[in-house]
Amino acid sequence: MTIDQSKTTNKLLHGLTPENFALIGSHLQHRQFALDHYLVRSHQPITSVVFPESCIASRVIQSPVGKDVEVALIGFEGMTGTALIMGDDRTPLDSYIQSAGAGYVLPAWALVAALDKSRSLERYLLRYVQTLIIQASSTALINGMANAETRLARWLLMLHDRTTGANISTTHEFIAVMLAMRRPWVTETLHLLEGKHLIKTSRGSIRILNRAGLIAEAKGFYGLAETEYARIMTPPDPMPKVPLAYLAGQ
Repeated sequence: MTIDQSKTTNKLLHGLTPENFALIGSHLQHRQFALDHYLVRSHQPITSVVFPESCIASRVIQSPVGKDVEVALIGFEGMTGTALIMGDDRTPLDSYIQSAGAGYVLPAWALVAALDKSRSLERYLLRYVQTLIIQASSTALINGMANAETRLARWLLMLHDRTTGANISTTHEFIAVMLAMRRPWVTETLHLLEGKHLIKTSRGSIRILNRAGLIAEAKGFYGLAETEYARIMTPPDPMPKVPLAYLAGQ
């Protein structure tokens, strides 16, 4: 059954031209994803990609001692399995669900076939890959230069961007893994942000009370990736047109 593009809430799917959506629409399947469900496993062939709607995925890299560290968040603005867009069939990174919810699954072969048929689809999805590179670069910057409060403030803002409503479902343990922080530091940092009336914590949930205050707490480390996403993904096709005379060798 072909998905109605006008009813999709995933921004990538919604932003496709009708012609490009037609290449993949009949292969999309709507599914629910549970917490911790793996979407991509490191060093293994990618069998499908996911376009999240209400679920949120973490892209993580594993340290030599086996600890995961998050390098990117993927919500309704994006997709998993982007190695396929780059011409590869696997990645050293894992992707798994950090917030349960719904999304669309597309077989890897269907995406590759569509990319082979449409240069404009390839360019469109490559622009999304560029936004992921910027997000990962911003994460590397803040991890190397900012304190725990600033890092946690940015991470909460990024989750909030991908969540409907003010409540974020997460745990102290999960935050510790994603931000490579010790559990006591997570608890202390959450208490500091709560003491500033920016958030309200409860078991398994964090409520955003003052988004503007969190942005200030992020001290300029939040916003670059988000602004660049809007710039890169908003134009229908920013690639320069090649003059016909050039194509004719004149």
